[in-house]
Amino acid sequence: MIGDTTEAKECRRKDPMDLFHSGQVVKICAPMVRYSKLAFRTLVRKYSCDLCYTPMIVAADFVRSGKARDSEFTTNKGDHPLIVQFAAKEAQVLCDAARIVCPFADGIDLNCGCPQRWAMAEGYGACLINKPELVKDMVRHVRNQIDNPKFSVSIKIRIHEDLKRTVDLCQKAEAAGVSWITVHGRSIEERHQPVHYDAIKTIKQSISIPVVANGDVKTLKDAENVHQLTEADGIMVARGLLANPAMFAGYEETPFKCIQDWVDIALEHGTPFTCFHHHLMYMMERITSKQEKKVFNVLSSTSAVLDYLNDHYGM
Repeated sequence: MIGDTTEAKECRRKDPMDLFHSGQVVKICAPMVRYSKLAFRTLVRKYSCDLCYTPMIVAADFVRSGKARDSEFTTNKGDHPLIVQFAAKEAQVLCDAARIVCPFADGIDLNCGCPQRWAMAEGYGACLINKPELVKDMVRHVRNQIDNPKFSVSIKIRIHEDLKRTVDLCQKAEAAGVSWITVHGRSIEERHQPVHYDAIKTIKQSISIPVVANGDVKTLKDAENVHQLTEADGIMVARGLLANPAMFAGYEETPFKCIQDWVDIALEHGTPFTCFHHHLMYMMERITSKQEKKVFNVLSSTSAVLDYLNDHYGM
């Protein structure tokens, strides 16, 4: 699961809240199923990303199964500050999961925003925005049971059609001791509609803890604009970083150096081929022609990909 315990514990002293008190907008890599794993987090940290999240992990499976822990959670001593995101619906299960990762991570996040049908059917994700008392209870339990005062407990939410309900949820979570709240500025039903940045600003103005804005940020300029529109303390990015992991460093499109770094990091970490290849497809989307994509996207082995990059880009 995790590297040397003593080394990891030394890293634990990082307090993610310090980032929010730095006076700078905090640049954050979102939790992304299959994608925000250790190798990719290592890459974006090289390009000005301040804080990274793991993919969402189902807390009950994580607590119950050693196999789930080994496959779902890998870190190392450079992987900080790190937030582990859990899907949970019971306070004690979330606490047990938090206790397992506490020596190796800097905080946990409760997913209250995933709109996928399977998650909602299980009582996870975005359906929790309609259960403010449960969210409050889960946050409070983790706060009370984790000894390390620097260990953060955050939540990531979507918004209600009636924003008053979202403000109420956020105020309840704040009262329970939540460290910060990430707001994806869409409702559960909305997918590709414009993000409601005005709603994020309203939430920011109604609580006194940090707020992170999430949704449709593709460039550093977008991040600056969203900060202006929402007054958010941090900006969380998902697809924008997949397309350009160097985005936070100000690059308009993925630089070749970043592609080379990904190859080196992925090979060093033993990243499975499908994941290695998919990341490259995302990164090279904007810088390759239709014809090149036709060839590159059907390559089926690491050696074929390395040969292609060598032949076309001299990597």
